[in-house]
Amino acid sequence: MREPTEQDLAPAAGRSPKPVAQRGSSPWDAERVRPLTRVQVVDHFQELGELYAAHSGAETGRWEEIHHAFLGRLALDMRRPGFALLVAENTRTTAFAYGFPVRAGLFVIREIVVGPRVRREGADRDWNLARRLQRRLLGDHGDATGVTLVERSDVWALEALRVWGWRDAPRESWGAPLFVPCRVLLLDP
Repeated sequence: MREPTEQDLAPAAGRSPKPVAQRGSSPWDAERVRPLTRVQVVDHFQELGELYAAHSGAETGRWEEIHHAFLGRLALDMRRPGFALLVAENTRTTAFAYGFPVRAGLFVIREIVVGPRVRREGADRDWNLARRLQRRLLGDHGDATGVTLVERSDVWALEALRVWGWRDAPRESWGAPLFVPCRVLLLDP
């Protein structure tokens, strides 16, 4: 991670300086967020699987299993119309998020994969990398409303998503019985 220079801190003509003291790791973990085409996703398949497994929180002994399960889901999801995957990178890929539209105005964000520091530091700030990825996915799809499913037992994921701006969908809007093992979360554009 590079330290900001005086030039970084100096205001550009007509703009006010950015408050660097309020920033954490997230802005420096990815200087660039860009979409990948389906062909590029295939080219980065192993790298994405390894990044997913590394940030899954699972014990090292389960990485292979998690890696293969993720790549299977990704391969299926890539076939969906409107599939989009964004990577965040500096000298290497540091994070990614992907999803697909399910109907007019709704976009499923299937995965947001960011490092532990991004989850902890500045998670409620607009510059947070997870927030930037999800906002860009929704913005690239006509400011759609984001929708995702989270297992009720996955307290860590639920907590992270709520800090990133997600909210519980009203139960009557999706009509699921109380015993469903997942929560439906929504993210406004």
